[in-house]
Amino acid sequence: MGAPELNRYDEGVQVEAEPSVFDVLVLGAGSGGYACALRAAQLGLTVGLVEKDKLGGTCLHVGCIPTKALLHAAEIADNTREAATFGVQATLEGIDLTGVNDYKDGVVSRLYKGLAGLIKGRGITVIEGAGTLTGAHEVTVDGKAYTGTHVVLASGSYPRSLPGLELDGERVLTSEEALRLTEVPKSAIVLGGGVIGCEFASVWKSFGADVTILEALPHLVPAEDEQSSKALERAFKKRRIEFKVGTPFQSVKVTDSGVAVTVEGANGDSSVLEADLLLVAVGRGPATDGLGYAEVGVEMERGFVLTDERCRTNVDGVYAVGDIVPGLQLAHRGFAQGIFVAEDIAGLDPTPIDEAGIPRVTYSHPEVASVGLSEAAAKEAYGVDGVESLTYDLGGNGKSQILRTQGFVKLVRRKDGPVVGVHMVGDRVGELIGEAQLIYNWEAYADDVAPLVHAHPTQNEALGEAHLALAGKALHAHS
Repeated sequence: MGAPELNRYDEGVQVEAEPSVFDVLVLGAGSGGYACALRAAQLGLTVGLVEKDKLGGTCLHVGCIPTKALLHAAEIADNTREAATFGVQATLEGIDLTGVNDYKDGVVSRLYKGLAGLIKGRGITVIEGAGTLTGAHEVTVDGKAYTGTHVVLASGSYPRSLPGLELDGERVLTSEEALRLTEVPKSAIVLGGGVIGCEFASVWKSFGADVTILEALPHLVPAEDEQSSKALERAFKKRRIEFKVGTPFQSVKVTDSGVAVTVEGANGDSSVLEADLLLVAVGRGPATDGLGYAEVGVEMERGFVLTDERCRTNVDGVYAVGDIVPGLQLAHRGFAQGIFVAEDIAGLDPTPIDEAGIPRVTYSHPEVASVGLSEAAAKEAYGVDGVESLTYDLGGNGKSQILRTQGFVKLVRRKDGPVVGVHMVGDRVGELIGEAQLIYNWEAYADDVAPLVHAHPTQNEALGEAHLALAGKALHAHS
């Protein structure tokens, strides 16, 4: 490469011009995009990173991080409310949502500054502005064209709504507006019983709101193993979080005092629910509209970018990662895909990512965590007689008793074969998913895990005890 182009200003000061040609040009600086950029730069490639907003994308600014900060504040509220049961005298005087938001925003700000420092330190060129794919190897930002030997599409996602359901950001809002509320609603209806809906319902209930979840499918967190879904439903009932499953949404009307939501009953009749606000949590859509992907010839389906197992689109040299690719819309999936693509471009021949081996966590109270196949999916894959499952109740786990949490570890395995699914319910079980995903991804047998020593007293022991039981060596379980 030649010497950098220089711009000369009237003062006689020479400044390096922003480069416009890169080995890797990434469109979008969310989890997938920035991970790809960092790894590619680490491997010695020149990198351009296009972002119209802030580095970090949805996860850092309006997704994973701020919602989990709210959930931690909610946990503190619950612990304060229940302090007497631990012999601690404390009184919950209320929730200062402005203070909660200051805490939340502080966490985001510190992580953002750290990420910006990493990007700068790796010599990555950050191109600020809205980018459009204008050629197989070209992205145009504010009228200026940038080219990359390889282009990585990582434009992320947006909160979905339903046809005819208008969002006003005040009474009918998405998760992004919900993160900016300055007062706790007295009552709320949550449309959608998936991860986002259950997490916000959990937060608001802990903060003192009356909450009702509406879910059209038969269970909350319907993507999880049915036993986990039912356990979460029991826990929510105990917490007096109302929910209606198998209940399709019909319409919403904004009233003087809030919202009136009409839903379809089991017998086909309609009923109306009222609350201060309606949170629309029906999933996220791919942010690809108007970005030129289809015009350049990238194969699309319902707005998603189609790729092969190596994240390659049908256009040579163009990759796609993260929420715009069909599959789990999880920050850590995009992050892993970004690293994979950078290594693939660099010729390292990385192993394709097993989608089932990506851990999943709903950070409600209690948490739901899983990796691998549900029992139903395992039976479909290997036959009803080819699968065994075992459920270890957390009642036998000392740390869970200390935390006063209930739940279980459920293992699904191929008969006389490896564990193909791990499903957990209980406070803080999301912290156990690291070992669980190793068990699945390394195709471990129960006999492989049973001899491993787990520290006492930890919830990690529950994973060890479950595998002891699956290996026929159950100790803390009644025979």
